[in-house]
Amino acid sequence: MAQSMSYNPSAGLSGMLKKGHTSYSGITDATLRNVEACREISTVTRTSLGPNGMNKLVVNHLGKIIVTSDCATIVKELEIEHPAAKMLQLAAEAQDFECGDGTNLVVSFAGELLSQTEDLVRMGLHPADVVSGYAAAGEKLMECLEEMTQLCDGGMGDGRKKENLERVIRPVLAAKQLGSEDILAPLVAEACLGTMSSSAAASVNAESVRVAKILGGSIGQSHVIHGFVALRGLETTLTSCENAKIAVYACGMEASATEAKGTVLMKNADDLKNYNKSEEKKMEEIIKSIADSGVNVVVSGGSVSEMAMHFIERYGMLCLKIGSKWELRRLCVATGSTAMVRLGAPTPDEMGWCDSVKQMEVGGKPVTVFRQKGEGGKKSKLSTIVLRASTSSVLADLERAIDDGVHAARTACKDGRLVPGAGATEMEMSLRIAAFADTCPGLDQYAIRAFGKALEVVPRTLAENAGLDQGKVLAALGAAHASGKKLAGVDIDAMGKADATGVEEETKVVDLFATKATAFRLAIDAALTVLRVDQIIMSKQAGGGRGASAADQMAGM
Repeated sequence: MAQSMSYNPSAGLSGMLKKGHTSYSGITDATLRNVEACREISTVTRTSLGPNGMNKLVVNHLGKIIVTSDCATIVKELEIEHPAAKMLQLAAEAQDFECGDGTNLVVSFAGELLSQTEDLVRMGLHPADVVSGYAAAGEKLMECLEEMTQLCDGGMGDGRKKENLERVIRPVLAAKQLGSEDILAPLVAEACLGTMSSSAAASVNAESVRVAKILGGSIGQSHVIHGFVALRGLETTLTSCENAKIAVYACGMEASATEAKGTVLMKNADDLKNYNKSEEKKMEEIIKSIADSGVNVVVSGGSVSEMAMHFIERYGMLCLKIGSKWELRRLCVATGSTAMVRLGAPTPDEMGWCDSVKQMEVGGKPVTVFRQKGEGGKKSKLSTIVLRASTSSVLADLERAIDDGVHAARTACKDGRLVPGAGATEMEMSLRIAAFADTCPGLDQYAIRAFGKALEVVPRTLAENAGLDQGKVLAALGAAHASGKKLAGVDIDAMGKADATGVEEETKVVDLFATKATAFRLAIDAALTVLRVDQIIMSKQAGGGRGASAADQMAGM
């Protein structure tokens, strides 16, 4: 106890903490180090912003190669250790979970805010003044964003109309897969509409739209199936069935083993013959009872014995094996069946139904399709987009883009308000916040003006990634908005055109208000959290041989 109470005042904080602790304090050692780390991570992701964004090739700790421009995937696979940069990663993950899109905007805008902070701090502004100014500018930003929704007349409109959903989904898909949005947007809209309830208000459940990836072919060969697609063929010789009644078993279809070890004594050949016959008779009774209940499709979550398969064939039923419990659960949702853990005839409530079950061949691979036809497929609770592409990395990136599109449709059904895209909203709000800064007394005005300048990161990056002269584009875009053209945005197709300014006076690109508002709110919160840190205290990392710790990263900056 005497040893723990000893304290050397001359040693400062390190004399009070356990050996191995590291601490950084003050503006130079703590604040600016954090700002630098956040700026680095935003620099990595910024070049992936927009339709012309570049892909990143990331090899994770398992040796898996990921090629993508999706910011949420990039920051997740980078395994960031730095505590301040980790906050931006968490903000991007929160945006991905809530809206599916706008993750790059979160990281890029937060990084730009902190870059502007570095200049303000070096000018002599205290971080508290910067935080106060950014908070005031953030409130003004939300007010201006609400006003921008009036520029897109009518918002999304009826969420049950395919063209309205496509209008919202297409810019989201174009940001990830430029050139494929005209093919993918109708597919995503059709899949979402197929799962909407005809009685309740328009809504989309992201879990109700699945993707089946089949290697080979081209993106143009992708299509939507209202129902469930299993990426394996049927086990039986019969390959199709109409008006199918389905029994799903979470267990295997085989003779159950005894819980305790037992010995069967057989004295002659008749005993062996009778033993086998009794086993066959029991299995036949089970399969016959299933067939007598009206079931003509059996799905097993485990193995199917040869004896069970023999009787399934005899009674003219189809059999499919699904090894994944998640896929089994999705099939139950699609068909309205209940996964049973006992072998036997299902009750009518446990039985599922679909219009047709058929084995098909897609790209040389056998797949089993549980299709719900109905009126526009609206009876199905699940839709599947069958994706075709030449490589597995392209397939994975297309799946991420479709997931973002489905989340955009879900968000649009909740809040259909729209704002202009292509950097038009950010440039307009930049000018308004700069004007707001001129009306504010005190030192806050410098931070508010820097906040407005940080908003220019979106049009600047869009122009830069499109190969345009960012200085000329920003000047022309600022002049257009100053003259009252509030819908003016960056024209990413202006590269190589004679006398092109890189500005489209009335952009047709729209963004969801809810997605953009959430992204700005998360970016501001993350930046303010980093700026409020004036001291970093880190304990020694437990264990050894685990690579560079956060303390090592801080020391190297």
